[in-house]
Amino acid sequence: MSFIYHTIIGFAILVASPVIALRAIFSSNFRSDFLKRFFGYKLLKPLNDCIWIHAASVGEVKLGETLISALKEKGETRPIILSTFTSTGFDQAKKDGVEHVFIMPPDFFLWVNSLLNRLCPAMLILIEAEMWPGLISECNRRKIPVLLANGRITQKSFDRYQSFSFIFKWIEKNISFFSMRAKEDSDRVISLGVDPKKVRVNGNIKFDVLVSGEDISPLEKKESSWLVFGSTRPGDEGPAMDVIAKLHQEYPRLNFLIAPRHLGRLSEVKELMVEYGIDFQLHSETLVSGNSRLVLLDQLGKLNGYYAKACLAFVGGSFNPRFGGQNIIEPASYSLPVVFGRHMNNFEEEARLLIESGGGIQIKRPEELYGVLNQLLVDEKKQKSLGKKAWETVIANRGAVNKTIKLITRLAN
Repeated sequence: MSFIYHTIIGFAILVASPVIALRAIFSSNFRSDFLKRFFGYKLLKPLNDCIWIHAASVGEVKLGETLISALKEKGETRPIILSTFTSTGFDQAKKDGVEHVFIMPPDFFLWVNSLLNRLCPAMLILIEAEMWPGLISECNRRKIPVLLANGRITQKSFDRYQSFSFIFKWIEKNISFFSMRAKEDSDRVISLGVDPKKVRVNGNIKFDVLVSGEDISPLEKKESSWLVFGSTRPGDEGPAMDVIAKLHQEYPRLNFLIAPRHLGRLSEVKELMVEYGIDFQLHSETLVSGNSRLVLLDQLGKLNGYYAKACLAFVGGSFNPRFGGQNIIEPASYSLPVVFGRHMNNFEEEARLLIESGGGIQIKRPEELYGVLNQLLVDEKKQKSLGKKAWETVIANRGAVNKTIKLITRLAN
């Protein structure tokens, strides 16, 4: 199976190589990203017996950083390295001061073997759904334990794996242990054939990501005049601007923030905002002039600062099933009632817990957004009550990181 997989990947790289070469010649940004992905790991010094954590993008990087901090607090002295799949994840990790970080090259034996020879890891920790078949197979051959941490299997992924069960069986037999977020995720991997002895539900590390010093309890929450539209995806900004156009007139003291999930969409979002004729400014410009009530977030790592001073939050990516929602735990950690759409397949458990507690409000259509937000702005008592429930939900579901650290300690020694 390994030979077939690497043959397919090698053929795909060969077919794509002319396009890659042309883009590298004519785009300096692509050329820089290409060099980081294919050769960036070679800038690392050899890190024998390290703990290697692999994450996809910004959200998973935050989980990886939480594990790194917890491991060091528990006395781990071995080097800990973090790899990411996306450039934004890499940039976030560098910004946050992660010492050893690189962008993951293609899952092909030429890079996989070179990587493992350079790092010689004591174990590999994959965050959530980052199951790389070639890498996992080679780790198993070298007797390097592999842990899937904060594991999640969405219904869509489950259906896909069922259709190609032989591939999943090849992957899962090379994974040492599955630490899953919720019972639904656990049930799905077991249904796919994973030995129940290799599976445990340890909870969701996302509830542990914000350290206690950053949490804003309901008693500490100050009066706020910010409404945040966080982690928006295509199709979210239009409804958000419709709402802002109305509330901008009705609540003269209310400020608004739109934070696109990907900064590469800033030009597209700016064009849309200009069409509505409401003055706005970029976050990076607010230090110079803070006159506009509408801000477009154009920098990484600043969203939580706005959640901390907000009264309400809408989290994007939830109107379109293609996106499957974004992180609703972050605003809940700051005692905010969280509004989101119906498509939360990437955050099923988080959505269920917040809806059941009352701290989260799920709407079916974008047209409902104005009514829900306006109702909470009018009824400040209800607003604070729901914010308190959201915060209590986060606090009640913490502890997954400590359970995961115990697993890592057991497997890595």
